[in-house]
Amino acid sequence: MAPPKPTGKGFSHFLATRMSSLHVWIYRLSGGKIGGSAFNAPVLLLTTTGHRSGRKRTTPLLYLDLGSEGVAIVGSYGGADRLPAWAVNLQNHPYAQIQIGSNITRVNATTAGAARKAELWPKLVAMYSDYQVYQDRTSRDIPVILLTPAS
Repeated sequence: MAPPKPTGKGFSHFLATRMSSLHVWIYRLSGGKIGGSAFNAPVLLLTTTGHRSGRKRTTPLLYLDLGSEGVAIVGSYGGADRLPAWAVNLQNHPYAQIQIGSNITRVNATTAGAARKAELWPKLVAMYSDYQVYQDRTSRDIPVILLTPAS
């Protein structure tokens, strides 16, 4: 998975964007056999609709498998004080698509309420401990977003 995108528009932002695009390309080409895990956690591809552009945007993200309930993802943005673009996109267009391995599924996105987040947060931090580092770094409440299969 690509590192969190920097907030600036300099060379590091350019590099992070290119690395993310490369990750998506390799993941798709290999059906998730390459790029399907990072940091000992599973990776999915989330495709959202841009909230301003209307264009499809795909981002590799760590996820927690919730079985028949779908998956949980975290809008951490490396502990930045704002949401990642993909999370803003989901707020405006909650219908999206995920790819796990070679399986593609249409999903509906909702933000977990406080009780559900409290239930999932320890599992998410066990999967990727930096989520707690990111939460400690920012004053905003980092959202846990639930992606459930669309009917």
